Amino acid sequence: MLAQGYARTYRSNAVLTASPGQLVLMLYDGALSALAIARDALERPEGDVRRLEIVNHQLLKAQAILSELQGGLNFEAGGDVAKSLNSLYDYYNRRLFQANLRKQVGPVVEVEKMLGELRSGWAEMLGGSTGPRRVPEAVQGAA
Repeated sequence: MLAQGYARTYRSNAVLTASPGQLVLMLYDGALSALAIARDALERPEGDVRRLEIVNHQLLKAQAILSELQGGLNFEAGGDVAKSLNSLYDYYNRRLFQANLRKQVGPVVEVEKMLGELRSGWAEMLGGSTGPRRVPEAVQGAA
């Protein structure tokens, strides 16, 4: 129990001290983690009683993260980048809704791949995501 408390404190401090760009990276990581868990659960045998519960919970979690990213877009500062990200996040959410409704792994794999590429690009823009970096003005508020 004590170790869990330390881990929770560490995560809390990481969030509180992160730059806006690093926070976006953390959100991408959270969504990707939820998608990986959902994908693994979808690939389990259908006799697993918790399978559908895990899939539903993790897909809803990923969708909530994507909605937060979408809600944080600044269209004035982000311009076309923000508009493109808005369209992408909307597409991702629709595909995950379909995956959850039909319990299909295909849309989850698709979104996981595309979001992973977006995350890689974001990390590259931040310079490998190490240390506090200033987000370029052109994309500030766009994520």
